[in-house]
Amino acid sequence: MQPLRSVCVYCGSGHGIDPEYKESAKILGRHMAHAGIRLVYGGGSIGLMGTVAKSVLKHGGEVTGIIPKFLEEREVMLRDVQELIVTDDMHERKRLMFDKAEAFVALPGGIGTLEETVEMLTWAQLGQHKKPVLLANIDQFWDPLIQLLNHMRREEFIRPDSDIQFLEAKKAEDIIPILTGEASHLDRTDLELGADVEPIRRL
Repeated sequence: MQPLRSVCVYCGSGHGIDPEYKESAKILGRHMAHAGIRLVYGGGSIGLMGTVAKSVLKHGGEVTGIIPKFLEEREVMLRDVQELIVTDDMHERKRLMFDKAEAFVALPGGIGTLEETVEMLTWAQLGQHKKPVLLANIDQFWDPLIQLLNHMRREEFIRPDSDIQFLEAKKAEDIIPILTGEASHLDRTDLELGADVEPIRRL
């Protein structure tokens, strides 16, 4: 039985300069749709976030978009998804993305992608969830972050008893197999943590 039913993807509202980033978003979206895994993402139609969402939809998959009011126009809200939630602020958006996802993937992106990813790593480090977090290290994009985490370990700001745990995939084709393999070792309650929270407004 497929244990993984939804994945939150953090990624940029731009495409970046490396064409592999956009291609990887397309591949990930296709693989999610074929695996029957719902995409949870930031609700925009531009950049990598738009690419991955449109790819899921193109291949018959389901998408939940979650976007704050003030970004509806800036990130060109994608209305073609099966579930669209507009929140009052970023805090509610991030909480709902956490609640509705059973795992997290960080594709290349900017400071917002970095902040959201590090928050999930921090919550896991503090024992607030066991949901898998994966860095899609396309063309070594996340190498600087991995090096920084290693530096923090060497300087003993990240100690062995509270280490940062994450998965890594260097190719988009490997993301779903790695996540499903990790999820198969977890209890359903670990993956569903927080899933009962209801949004304020739906479209």
